[in-house]
Amino acid sequence: MQDQASSETVRRTPEPPEPAPADRLAALYQEVTELGRAVRAEAEDILAGWPAIPDERGFAPSAANLAHYLALRRRDLRPLQRRLMTVGLSSLGRLESRVLPGLDAVAATLAVLAGQPAPPVPPEEAFFVGEARLAKRAAEVLGPAVEQHGVALLVTCPSTAADDPAFMRSLADANVEAVRINCAHDDAEAWGRMIAHARAAAALTGRPMKVLMDLGGPKIRTGAVRSPKRDKHLRPGVAFALVPPGGLDALPEDAPAFAAECELPEALSMARAGHRLFFDDAKVGAVIEQVMPWGLVARVDRAKADGVKLRSEKGLSFPDTDLTVTPLTPKDLADLEFVARQADGISYSFVQSAEDVALLQDQLARLRPADWQTLSVVLKIETQKALRNLPAMLVQAASRQPAAIMIARGDLAAEIGFGRTAEIQEEILWIGEAAQIPVIWATQVLESLVKTGTPLRGEMTDAAMAARAECVMLNKGPYVLEAIAELDRLFERMGGHQHKKTPQLRRLASW
Repeated sequence: MQDQASSETVRRTPEPPEPAPADRLAALYQEVTELGRAVRAEAEDILAGWPAIPDERGFAPSAANLAHYLALRRRDLRPLQRRLMTVGLSSLGRLESRVLPGLDAVAATLAVLAGQPAPPVPPEEAFFVGEARLAKRAAEVLGPAVEQHGVALLVTCPSTAADDPAFMRSLADANVEAVRINCAHDDAEAWGRMIAHARAAAALTGRPMKVLMDLGGPKIRTGAVRSPKRDKHLRPGVAFALVPPGGLDALPEDAPAFAAECELPEALSMARAGHRLFFDDAKVGAVIEQVMPWGLVARVDRAKADGVKLRSEKGLSFPDTDLTVTPLTPKDLADLEFVARQADGISYSFVQSAEDVALLQDQLARLRPADWQTLSVVLKIETQKALRNLPAMLVQAASRQPAAIMIARGDLAAEIGFGRTAEIQEEILWIGEAAQIPVIWATQVLESLVKTGTPLRGEMTDAAMAARAECVMLNKGPYVLEAIAELDRLFERMGGHQHKKTPQLRRLASW
């Protein structure tokens, strides 16, 4: 019986897999080699289309890697990925920071397996130099990340922080890397007190905190509104008018009963019939039907059944309209007089092109000619146009000063639709890693916990995904310290499981 059992065990033991046929390996080698040649050639064309400015900070290798990544991702690589998996090789899914070394290493291994003369294998340091550049640049913008959480924290200052030194002390005690001051609120006197409290807390605790200041930028919001007395809610099928500031009294008699001022009048002249329009963080979706000398008429095609009240001070978004508006308003230029001299970095709202980046850099050079390039710039990606121009914007910014990307998920979601937000935030993370530039994951992180003290399950999952960014931003709220503590615990756990797109095979303790 024992002999029979042993023979059955032998019969059930699977045979070792047969080696891949030489012709299949040779074909794969040829395909990967051709892919590498095409990526190199196309990257040259991509690089030629970006701003030709002096590379004052050694960004050229990172720009080249970004160009190689964009050239690579113009293709659908899924069929090739599956074939590479069958011979036990990298499926090219984690090449963001090392495009050419990754391609070349796969090609060299395939050559050996196929019995062909092998090209040289890239040196080990070539695989990790991009990670080192990214870590160094993240520290420049945000300060060194605390090992406990690994991901830097950026905390928004409430207005009360101007007169509450204990708030900044509590952030420093919690190992917060950076604080954010929004220039849309308060004034230079209050900002100065906030910064003084932050510097004092850093000196007391030995925990330096970077100060980033948000420029307000042009606000596309509703001003004064009018609506029928019997019903003030926009519902599907309802028409409404948008007019310039002060334009409500000039509306013709046949204009819709619902009407609102648009505080950025240029948007009205740039919009066209058929363009989409969103109101109040995309709670209302509409399509523009008419563009008139006095404004425009749009009709609601999406809103909840009981409607959304038409109110002033609510955001407007024109996702199909090419808004060529200067991102530096007169208020921003006035605020820069303070910000450029007091902050460590500037968050740039409504930046949409490399020219917009150069505009800010010119102002900084005027205000701080000796050392403006020590100031960091955070590019807030809020519009579809900014999304399209992100690579060129990064080259313009990072070639001259420390730079980072902020995924402004609230504004961006209103532009591209909530259905695409998850996809696009992933792609921005990939672009940041390919450019070896830090990314800040912003808007509504642990929002319920920050405001009410109780997190939602979906928020915790979202925060866990945020661990792949270099920094997470928390908005102001009475329970922000509790949120910081929760993020510390979450990031400490997630850091052992995931780095960027790469799973970390830490020992599992649950089974």
